[in-house]
Amino acid sequence: MAEEIINRVANSKLVTVDLEELYPEGERVIFDIKDWLLEGFVLREKDFRATAIAHNWSQYSNKYVALTCSSDAIIPGWAYMLLSTYLAPYAKKVVTGDLSMLETVLYTEILQNLDVSKYEGLPVIIKGCSRRPVPQNAYLQLINKLQPVAKSIMYGEACSSVPLFKK
Repeated sequence: MAEEIINRVANSKLVTVDLEELYPEGERVIFDIKDWLLEGFVLREKDFRATAIAHNWSQYSNKYVALTCSSDAIIPGWAYMLLSTYLAPYAKKVVTGDLSMLETVLYTEILQNLDVSKYEGLPVIIKGCSRRPVPQNAYLQLINKLQPVAKSIMYGEACSSVPLFKK
């Protein structure tokens, strides 16, 4: 007589947290100001402001924007601040840096507001694989937020997890 197979994972209190599920929808855009500089290196304030005024900012509507300069030019802080004032009515979020920095900022905001009380006293698995660009820093922020409340924290999948913390 064959023994019944019991799915112990399904019957456990084990909870999976998938950071990919928290991924904010929306197009990500790099805004490179190199082309707004004289010969790609010199920021001339008058020309920079004129270009900003003439630019079609509505194309960034509902997008996440990363402001950067791909040349080795030294960009004064006010330049990024000025561009942000034009982007503010349209973009969902504006950061200085690359797309990786943008994702880090987005996840930082999400995780700061994440209610972890539902994980109180429970064993938690932080799912590791994702198809979306979840920054490594998001995993660190999540474990730091879960550690005070979770009974235990593991990383991976229920069938092959790596233990990280246990009260």
